[in-house]
Amino acid sequence: MDDTSVLQQIKEAAAYIRGQYAEAPEIGLILGSGLGVIADLVERATVIAYRDIPHFPVSTVEGHAGELLLGTISGKHVLLMKGRFHLYEGYGVDVVSFPVRVMKELGVKTLIVTNAAGGVNTSFEVGDLMLIKDHINFTFRNPLIGPNHNELGVRFPDMSEAYNRGLRQTAHEVASGQGLKLKEGVYLGMLGPSYETPAEIRMIRTLGADAVGMSTVAEVIAARHAGIEVLGFSCISNMAAGILDQPLSHAEVMETTERVKPKFLKLIVGIVAKL
Repeated sequence: MDDTSVLQQIKEAAAYIRGQYAEAPEIGLILGSGLGVIADLVERATVIAYRDIPHFPVSTVEGHAGELLLGTISGKHVLLMKGRFHLYEGYGVDVVSFPVRVMKELGVKTLIVTNAAGGVNTSFEVGDLMLIKDHINFTFRNPLIGPNHNELGVRFPDMSEAYNRGLRQTAHEVASGQGLKLKEGVYLGMLGPSYETPAEIRMIRTLGADAVGMSTVAEVIAARHAGIEVLGFSCISNMAAGILDQPLSHAEVMETTERVKPKFLKLIVGIVAKL
């Protein structure tokens, strides 16, 4: 696919969304497994199925609804992805990051990404919320490979502050005001869809990661390339392989995210109000 067709697809998808919702969203949200409940916060929501948006892929994973919501949270116009796309579904990294390109075209300046992740740091507990301060890209895929178009971003974007320090400080302040203690750490993104082996988790801990998952990294790289500031959260939905000597399951992930829902919703509302 050449640059021209990529740009054209971004513009066509954005034009369709504008036709359904005239206001320009300031904040984008991408929700991970079981965290689509945040969509309940969107007031006067316009709901668009992914399948109706030109060139949009469709999510195939349980816990990912496959809908775009536009409306307001705390008086701010938001665009919310209820369900994301993963490399393990067979999508290319350009497809996974495509919605972020569309967000930029629509005017989004800040992106909040959430995911369900396995806890690698042994001081973490299931149900903790971890503020992502940095990531390690173990998918070995990058959405910027190929010809660069200056309209989308610079050829060699700086990733020294992939997750904005000021936004992280705001998140800590809001959480503290709500009596919530946030963990903070490094997220490592893997391809999946199999969970990691205990040996891989020992390697990942040695490399300096605190949580591991199968998403987020490509979207954040695309966002920073586009000049969008990023705030990221991992819900520690299970302890990673070998830590508790028990098997891992997607059902446990969904159960945990359901349990942390109330505090997570309250936190997101508080943060959006401050942006």
